[in-house]
Amino acid sequence: MIQNSSQFNLSTENIILTISVTVQQLKMVIIQMLVAIFLCVNCFMLFTFFKKEVFRTTTRYILFAHTLLNDSVLLLLTDLVALQVYLNILIPVEFCILLCMIMEVLSRTTRFVITAMCLERYVAICLPLRHADISTLRRTLAGILFIWALSSLYVIIDLFIFSATAPPSYYAEETFCRYEILLLTEWHTYMRAILSNLDFVVIGIILVFCYIKITIAARAASGDNKKSSSKAQKTLLLHTMQLLLCLIEMLCPFVEIVVLEIDFQIFVSVRYFHFIAFTLASRCLNPLVYGLRDEFFFATLKYFACFRLKKTVSPHFVYT
Repeated sequence: MIQNSSQFNLSTENIILTISVTVQQLKMVIIQMLVAIFLCVNCFMLFTFFKKEVFRTTTRYILFAHTLLNDSVLLLLTDLVALQVYLNILIPVEFCILLCMIMEVLSRTTRFVITAMCLERYVAICLPLRHADISTLRRTLAGILFIWALSSLYVIIDLFIFSATAPPSYYAEETFCRYEILLLTEWHTYMRAILSNLDFVVIGIILVFCYIKITIAARAASGDNKKSSSKAQKTLLLHTMQLLLCLIEMLCPFVEIVVLEIDFQIFVSVRYFHFIAFTLASRCLNPLVYGLRDEFFFATLKYFACFRLKKTVSPHFVYT
């Protein structure tokens, strides 16, 4: 009787373990499918961007293409880290540092470029007579370089602090790749949190300012101008949602650290949820904002999607 009971318990445990493994495998398959779809869509949009000169010389489309490329690389690297966690592969800290730094720079760059997009919409709607002078190709490229320099500055500061506080033996320790491995002291963690929160406060102020100004312009406008202003309002709301998801994504690692100390399987599930709900979701909004809502870009997209069987896309388009 006791032997039968033991065999039953053992069989039950094996079934539960098998189900758990199957669920984890299914989750990873879903992630890989979503990542593959996202990358294919982004690559096709980038292909469309490079096929039209008007896209390559217009500020809003340049920023859009930059974000597509930036998000694609970041998503690819994040997916590699997700695979590392799923396969339970620990890597020495010294090999994780560069990967974590690149991911952090890309993440910060996304937030700053989204803010630049909002400012571009503000200039286009509220300062239409100065838009052509302000949104030049040269200034756009200079702005992108400044964003990259600013994003890199945060990471360089963290690297200097890490180099000064990390013992030589720490570099050989094996871990999962995440940016928090660079934050060895409590004050450094607080400093990073304060700087990140300060970023979001400044970005939030800029978004509110742009939204109020565009709302005022929309109420005073009429006809096509009113339609453009209304679309610009919706664009800013979508950008706000993107930034909120980015903020939550930034806070996720702190939750994951606590969960990892409790149970590894729960940690994997939490990371899976964070990846789908925040990392993927925030980056899927950008193609929606400009790739599908923009009439001219969407028409060009359909033209190439139909293997150029449609009529030539008109070069005249309206900013939305």
